[in-house]
Amino acid sequence: MLDADVIIVGAGPTGLMLANELRLAGVRPLVLERHQHRRDTPKAGGLGGQILELLRYRGLLERFEAACPGPAPAPRFPFGSVHLDFTQMADPPLHALPLPQQHLERLLGERAAELEVDVLRGHEVTGISQDDATVIVDVRGPDGLFQMSARYLVGCDGARSRVRAWAGIGFPGTVYPEVNRLAQVTLPGTVTVLGNGDLDVPGYGTIRAGFTRTDHGLFGLGSSPGATSVSLYTIEDEGTEYDDDVPMTLAELLDSIHRVLGARLPLAGSTRLSRFTFKARQAERYRAGRILVAGDAAHLFPATGVAINAGMLDAVNLAWKLAADLHGWAPAGLLDTYHDERHLAGTRTMLHTRAQVALRRGHDVAAEALREVFTELLADEQPLRRMGALVAGTDIRYPMPGTGHHPLTGTFATDLTLHTDRGITSVAELLHPARPVLLDLADRGDLHETARNWRQRVDIHTAKTGERPADILLIRPDAHIAWAATINEPTDSAAPTLRGALSRWFGTP
Repeated sequence: MLDADVIIVGAGPTGLMLANELRLAGVRPLVLERHQHRRDTPKAGGLGGQILELLRYRGLLERFEAACPGPAPAPRFPFGSVHLDFTQMADPPLHALPLPQQHLERLLGERAAELEVDVLRGHEVTGISQDDATVIVDVRGPDGLFQMSARYLVGCDGARSRVRAWAGIGFPGTVYPEVNRLAQVTLPGTVTVLGNGDLDVPGYGTIRAGFTRTDHGLFGLGSSPGATSVSLYTIEDEGTEYDDDVPMTLAELLDSIHRVLGARLPLAGSTRLSRFTFKARQAERYRAGRILVAGDAAHLFPATGVAINAGMLDAVNLAWKLAADLHGWAPAGLLDTYHDERHLAGTRTMLHTRAQVALRRGHDVAAEALREVFTELLADEQPLRRMGALVAGTDIRYPMPGTGHHPLTGTFATDLTLHTDRGITSVAELLHPARPVLLDLADRGDLHETARNWRQRVDIHTAKTGERPADILLIRPDAHIAWAATINEPTDSAAPTLRGALSRWFGTP
């Protein structure tokens, strides 16, 4: 007897999100985590981008917002060594939640407990093997060595993924010689935060807000007038290999500031200290037989603020496809679309994070000119919105087979307000159960008949909305549109393509 349907290696945000999504789809996941306890080492300081919308579509966003230790920051985000400033927009294309990673993992863990997901901590995977039907996992637990088995295994075990290596999946890319240190610190009374956010430091003078580039690296300062807590950031080129599990100290930060600025900046204490390096790597394939990879095991980006978004979206894309296979109705090739779609998304994220490298690392006059031109472009709303969508991951359109698709196919479904016989609802509420939805916005009973045989797998809803974008939308559990009927599209053209889309994504009824 198998120990689980899916074994997930790693209880970080990607692994826990995957386990929760699988459980919603009626699958038995088992999470193995080598650390005995949840780590408190500061890593990501929040999450942002499209995963926030997806969490809302699962009914979880308010819960996550309530757990944030502070108010949401102004919508101004670093991009290389410039900024994407959305503070003048009523509807910015990029949002962030100031939820530190340790709090995020706690919330996802609590959700896993509610869904009765088994999470075994202190269990290290020491080897894996697979055949045509099963994955066998060698595990070292508190009571010694033993084996477990499942139909599939997903490596969510981070940048140094052993699962990826054991599966023989290549991980090409570039390692940048940068060490980044990020901190939230408190200042002594001798340091003054000026009205423009600059710092007045005795014996040194003024340290301006924003980025200061020197011959030894980059220093960043974010502060507010009258505040006693500020954000500090340094980047240096170093050859040191750091262990992510060893936390940064305040002394290490002070030494880095001294090397970059040539100043001994007095600090009273810290509330967050984190260190990270930059790599641009992407797995050659996200699937090798019954072994798959997601999150940092699949991609590493040379910029902050995008990894959790990408990893959790990997999980949501993969979960319903794995569940379809395990329930026995997945059409041929469905599971392979996980690689097709999420590798495409990873490549797109890699594009803008590598562009950030170019903006960040250049030290000559040409690099300064590039940053100046880029900043001028971002003063205009259209390019600023486009860059926001790129960073958020909301500009992704997954490829669909065939031709002649509605413009909405492959895109993330907009959260429409819906008026039904039972009252007002929304696309987000319909997707709380993580099931496919056929949303009829034009009372197309003719197309209901086409979809009748898929009722066990697809929820069918009829509703009215303001300006309907299409007559009918077929929405996958990951909130992406698999098919749409144009306004007043004739039955003889809409019915066959709807039938084809239902078969393509949800199998033969």
